[in-house]
Amino acid sequence: MTPYSNYLLLKQHLLHQQQLAKSKLHQMAGGSETDGKIKMVETRLYIGLNDAETRTQLFETEKYIEQLKKICFTYHVPFSVGLEEGGYFHEDGEYIEEKSLVLTLIDAEKAIIENIAKDLRTLFHQESILITDDEVKGCYIT
Repeated sequence: MTPYSNYLLLKQHLLHQQQLAKSKLHQMAGGSETDGKIKMVETRLYIGLNDAETRTQLFETEKYIEQLKKICFTYHVPFSVGLEEGGYFHEDGEYIEEKSLVLTLIDAEKAIIENIAKDLRTLFHQESILITDDEVKGCYIT
């Protein structure tokens, strides 16, 4: 296993324990004992892979993914990452297609999310990174 995997497994276990405690508190506060769902905030960061100046992807996608993993490891956050393809209109009107990494974080601290976004924006030489937040309900199947 890579150091990421060992660390991420530990973090996921600790997160699971925290969520179980939150669920018990939710139930004590009048939540349903049968739904077993825990309210969480799912944050997604959309990071384009095209360079801000050249508007082309300069490196292989795997290189970007490895750098993203290192940053998440540095901030000690469990994460998921996916690859998507899409397009957008640049502010000058030019239509651009590019690959984007979508970094998903669950119940991460706002300050850490912003720091990760700033680091990725600088490292990947992006004009901006889109951050979305959604309240979700989830449960762990053990």
